[in-house]
Amino acid sequence: MFGCLRGVQYWPTPHGRGLAGTTIAVEKMTKLANRPVLEIGLLVYPGAQTAAVHGLTDLFALANRIAGEQQSEQLPQLRISHWSAERPDAAPQRGFDSLPNSTSRLGAIVIPPSLADMPSAEEAQQLAAWIKRSHEQGAIVGSICLGAFLLAITGLLDGRKATTHWTHGEELASQFPKLKVDVDKPIIDDGDIITTGGLMAWAEIGLRLVDRLLGPSIATRTARYLMIEHSDSARECGSNFAPILAHGDPAVLKVQHWLQGNGAVDVSLAAMADCAGLEARTFLRRFRAATGLKPTEYCQHVKVGKARELLEFTNGTVDHIAWTVGYQDPGAFRSAFKKITNLSPSEYRNKFGVKPKAFAVS
Repeated sequence: MFGCLRGVQYWPTPHGRGLAGTTIAVEKMTKLANRPVLEIGLLVYPGAQTAAVHGLTDLFALANRIAGEQQSEQLPQLRISHWSAERPDAAPQRGFDSLPNSTSRLGAIVIPPSLADMPSAEEAQQLAAWIKRSHEQGAIVGSICLGAFLLAITGLLDGRKATTHWTHGEELASQFPKLKVDVDKPIIDDGDIITTGGLMAWAEIGLRLVDRLLGPSIATRTARYLMIEHSDSARECGSNFAPILAHGDPAVLKVQHWLQGNGAVDVSLAAMADCAGLEARTFLRRFRAATGLKPTEYCQHVKVGKARELLEFTNGTVDHIAWTVGYQDPGAFRSAFKKITNLSPSEYRNKFGVKPKAFAVS
């Protein structure tokens, strides 16, 4: 005779004291049940596109199922929640919740596009405060299409590049002059903030978050199941830099946001420690414990990430790009770039750079 414990077969031991393999199986299931939880909040504001909200909900649920099939204790569970605000001047409240008994905090927020007029800065103060507070606590923030307007109200995009729908680029730049609007890029990923341009770009931002939170293989399998393309051009030469933000050290997180915002250009250990409000040695220890990287390594990743964009989308020389992202020595830039991507800057441009279209001459 044999029994079955949730699909695990076992035989009674000779002395009747237990079941062979039962202890191991129970321990395994207990560990799987206690996998870490990461919450992704979808902001449902007045006029938000419901197709994006429901599509992302299904995409994350599918990724969760695929991740669960791996039987890995390391892969987190995604908690998918809808944060609804009936009025633009009201603070959002969690409504739909895929894991209602969880006590996890937000690891990412997605601001869907709108099919109606976006709320004004005055109307959206409560929504903006919630987004900004979540970002300050370590959440990645992403916007889709016109969702960039709501994200811009928070001030988090000041001094940064951002994209939105091409028909509203001039309007976004006019309303928020501190932004560097670039509608020619379908997606701009700064690590802690992601903006996308297309109305249907919810699938790409969803896959990018799955890639970051559950890993590239889960993202690829999710995309394949949904029969959609996952266009992370840098996948073949290493992931885009995905900094650890949900580590719970607010002093380090403040420095990370500062570095992501200014591209880690013209920064020093003293300046970073001062930003954190810590003595230099204490800052070094806490920064590495929180991020897994030395500050110098972190800055290299940020700079190389910016250089990738310039190599893909501009025709600037490698030396000029090196200077733009903060390297005074082009040789040091080439060495750092090769170390992180396994390609030289020129090889990267040849492989991933946008080629100019040929126009017929009549």
